[in-house]
Amino acid sequence: MQTMIDLQESPVHPSAAPVPVRIGRAARPPRATYHTANLAGINLFYREAGDPARPTVVLLHGFPSSSHMYRELIPLLATQYHVLAPDYPGFGHSDQPSPAVFSYTFDHLAAVVEEWLATLKVDRYAIAVQDYGAPVGFRLFARQPERITAIITQNGNAYEEGLSSAWADLRAYWNEKSPANEAPVRRLLSAEVTKFQYIQGVRNVSRISPDAWAVDQQTLDRAGNDVVQLALFYDYQNNLRQYGAWQATLRRVQPPLLAVWGRNDPFFLPAGAEAFRRDVPAAEIHFFDTGHFALEEEVDAIAERILDFLERNQVRDRLNP
Repeated sequence: MQTMIDLQESPVHPSAAPVPVRIGRAARPPRATYHTANLAGINLFYREAGDPARPTVVLLHGFPSSSHMYRELIPLLATQYHVLAPDYPGFGHSDQPSPAVFSYTFDHLAAVVEEWLATLKVDRYAIAVQDYGAPVGFRLFARQPERITAIITQNGNAYEEGLSSAWADLRAYWNEKSPANEAPVRRLLSAEVTKFQYIQGVRNVSRISPDAWAVDQQTLDRAGNDVVQLALFYDYQNNLRQYGAWQATLRRVQPPLLAVWGRNDPFFLPAGAEAFRRDVPAAEIHFFDTGHFALEEEVDAIAERILDFLERNQVRDRLNP
């Protein structure tokens, strides 16, 4: 007898409250749900977890990743907070509109994230940023600092001294956008370099899931994605030009700021974390003996630091100043 499989989607009941599942004496952390928001014809994928009535933490991913990089952090933060994590256009499960109709710049990515938050009616939130998430998140902060309740940066740079010598090829590309200078930059899209970003500087490679770089590489290997990434590589120079404005806003606003930094990152140096104290003297800086994607090896310790930091800085109270 042939079994028929019903391919229709199961009905969704938004009003049905999730029932906590207990394993032994411990409650299972809230699980993420997966959504798509349509923004002017662009489908933006995002992950969500936790009670929307609680303060919101927005997780902004780096290159060449997506919200997938936060897959283990999300449920840990969601025990106390409402957590949102989008994929930018051209990354992860979000649409990849043609560069002919969508400008791939960090200004535009920040505007898309801003529009997405407005669509969700989220007007006050903490940001956690990593790599590309920093130029996206610091633009949001500089534009409307009153909306940002706290800043958490995990190897998310805002200072020249945070950039290592590994940026030499990109600097040459910025100085002259030629085929000769593009060739070494294109190597950043290779599977070899994607894996390198995950395993360089870690203590125990056997603890780093190969799924992480495999998922990222799927995006990089999509038809036309090289054009997307090259556009963002070239535009990254404009982030450096914004550093002064971001730092001035940090000095003026003095937001609660936590840096949780993989000290062995080949791209963003520990000096980039320490520099935050120059503008926010009360900034909390913690280094971990790991690499660029520090959550892969230190998610539990970093989550503990974040939860403690948010609690001590009374993020709940800051939502109603």
